[in-house]
Amino acid sequence: MRYEILGPLRVVDGSRKFSLSAPKMEMVLATLLVGAGHFINKEQLIGELWAGVPPRRAAAAVHVYISQLRKFLVSAGDIEGHAIATRPAGYLLNVKSGGLDLKDFQEAVRRGHAHRQAGEYEGTLEEFERALSLVRGQVLDGLAEGPLLSTFAAWVEEERLQCLEESVEARAALGRHREVVGLLYGLIADHPLRESFYRQLMLVLYRSERQVEALQVFRTAQRVLRSELGLEPCRSLRRLHQAILTSDRELDLSMAS
Repeated sequence: MRYEILGPLRVVDGSRKFSLSAPKMEMVLATLLVGAGHFINKEQLIGELWAGVPPRRAAAAVHVYISQLRKFLVSAGDIEGHAIATRPAGYLLNVKSGGLDLKDFQEAVRRGHAHRQAGEYEGTLEEFERALSLVRGQVLDGLAEGPLLSTFAAWVEEERLQCLEESVEARAALGRHREVVGLLYGLIADHPLRESFYRQLMLVLYRSERQVEALQVFRTAQRVLRSELGLEPCRSLRRLHQAILTSDRELDLSMAS
């Protein structure tokens, strides 16, 4: 049995996939998954379920949700009914090795960083692409209201964007500049205040013999940042702009930083 939280929450047992239809039960399962390996007490669950404004019988409601969740997990493959352990400290979800996509994601990211530090860009690209393939969509869409789940959803999105940056960096290091141009234009459209994507696009355009377009990207970044934040582009972006203007030969050797 495998839990998948990096997208619409579901439980997978072989070829069968199971989803919860009750939002509160989904939030309980998500909270237990984010805290997998640690006990989650009733107060934490109440905070996630009702975001600081619990009903009078919140503790009793948590007990009911846990009971219903146990039944759901039995139907999804937990034959012995041991997936959720109850102790005075709270509730703990037992997850077997390879049973949670989040752990696989974190391990792929760790391996990707190790490959990058060793200068092994093929391995870097492979691992970050593997990590990205595990993110199936928006995490806990509309459900993350409490402190734990909302922080987790924001963390996953930031990690996803960093994986995209690392993937682009690896492709550029391998000389595969042209294949990421379209991707970067799309990322800038979706995240217009993320300066690292402008930097990457400027450099791959320059290396693709599209110097004029690279300079236009800088002007776009400058206009957006001034309009939205009243700020100038960061120092690394300004330095790259100057290097492109002068056709600095170092741009052909290493990524700007």
